[in-house]
Amino acid sequence: MSSLVNRQIVLNAHPVGAPVDTDFALVEGPVPAPGDGELLVRTIYLSLDPYMRGRMNPGPSYAKGVDVGDVMTGQTVGQVVTSNHGGFAEGEFVLSANGWQEYAVSDGQGVRKLDPTVAPISTAVGVLGMPGMTAYVGLLDVGALKDGDRVVVSAASGAVGAVVGQIAKIKGCHVVGVAGAQKKCDYVTGELGFDACVSHYSDTLDEDLRAVCPDGIDLYFENVGGKVFEAVVPLLNDFARMPVCGRIANYNMTELPAGPNEVPKLMGLVLVRRLMIRGFIVFDHVARQPDFIRDVGGWIRSGELKYREDIVEGFENAVGAFQGLLRGENFGKLLVRVSDDSTRQE
Repeated sequence: MSSLVNRQIVLNAHPVGAPVDTDFALVEGPVPAPGDGELLVRTIYLSLDPYMRGRMNPGPSYAKGVDVGDVMTGQTVGQVVTSNHGGFAEGEFVLSANGWQEYAVSDGQGVRKLDPTVAPISTAVGVLGMPGMTAYVGLLDVGALKDGDRVVVSAASGAVGAVVGQIAKIKGCHVVGVAGAQKKCDYVTGELGFDACVSHYSDTLDEDLRAVCPDGIDLYFENVGGKVFEAVVPLLNDFARMPVCGRIANYNMTELPAGPNEVPKLMGLVLVRRLMIRGFIVFDHVARQPDFIRDVGGWIRSGELKYREDIVEGFENAVGAFQGLLRGENFGKLLVRVSDDSTRQE
């Protein structure tokens, strides 16, 4: 393997505000050779997700950040090229966390085999992977979804939001999405079956949301923050729940927004309306994975739950695709196809 080249994207500088091209560097080196008890994996799909922006910042967070000079973190779907590990055979497809690189050596820890006859291998980092499970536990466990709830989901056409809304519909709820471009709103209502969808690009977002939520909001699944959060809060009903999954509108902030200070007003509503606002991280809920795979896998097979993938071709386009993700340019679960997927029928 030493004659082959392994391309990697490393963090070149901690971004200040929105990540720019020079915050990353594309480097080349030899493909590593696996030692005893190790396997070499060729990346097929690289998953791009909003949480990666937080990993680029210096300082503590819920998980270790990426240091300057390190390979960018990320989940990957790949194929075993060489194996000196008794648990994996050459040619098998696997889910791992190899990051932004074409090849990686692993000792097998945290690596899971994938069966392409059960589901497309790309779904292991999408609807049947971390984003899908985030939607499942965030809505059902953290949000304590109830039959008949009036639900609002931000980033409704995205990898997490689309699954949240569809599960809520399956469970008998009235669901409103918030998305960006009109084509995304049309997809959310026409294809995914949400009851309504409003655009956060609208100059009248507050009024638009109020019009489609005449009975208020019982559960708000928060992916975005910013002006969407501000439009939602006044509509929250007594005992409403807000699972906080992400806040992509704030990820590139370099300072707090100018006043006035709205925290006292928000806390007043939390008190008098008895609101529950709870952040969560999906890896705190790993015990729910069998239930997630059973339920979401079953809904996909029955046609009750649909998914969309936005696949960017070429490893060299990963940085641009990630920058577009933070601007909301992707349509569905964002993936970079790094190498050929022999299982996929185009």
